[in-house]
Amino acid sequence: MKKIYFTALLFSIVTGFLHAQDDSSTLVRVGDSAPAFTCATIDGKTIDISKLNGKIILINFFATWCPPCLAELPELQKDIWEPYSDRSDFVLLIVGREHTQAEVEAFIEKKKFTMPFVPDPNREIFKLYATQNIPRNVVIGKDGKILFQSMGYSEEEFIKLKELLAKVLD
Repeated sequence: MKKIYFTALLFSIVTGFLHAQDDSSTLVRVGDSAPAFTCATIDGKTIDISKLNGKIILINFFATWCPPCLAELPELQKDIWEPYSDRSDFVLLIVGREHTQAEVEAFIEKKKFTMPFVPDPNREIFKLYATQNIPRNVVIGKDGKILFQSMGYSEEEFIKLKELLAKVLD
């Protein structure tokens, strides 16, 4: 079982690294205005990203069954959410692609995450940004334009994400 998990993780990392900006499944590019949406976090907060100008927004798309997502989420919790959660100019949204509120709540309870999660059972948010492939990270700048995107999970890409956030939130 570990061999299958490792193989799936390795394949996803390599695929994501090679195709992060050049794949046909990515519908928006760095420099584009971010597609607007309104969502509700699992704790009942309504967020309209079109009203978040002046804030840095990180959107992470994941699924509970996705091995690279499961590898990335603890890193997001530790290296991004914990240091920046008290910042008024930073918003993090962890979007559960094809997951209901109940599924996301059960996942969070099991994994003990404290990040703001958003269910996206019908891909309404995801389909604004991509057609397939997770995990995905999208960083939206204070002007509403996309600053960074990554697909898949690799240490190198995650380091780039952390460095960018440190720079723009400095």
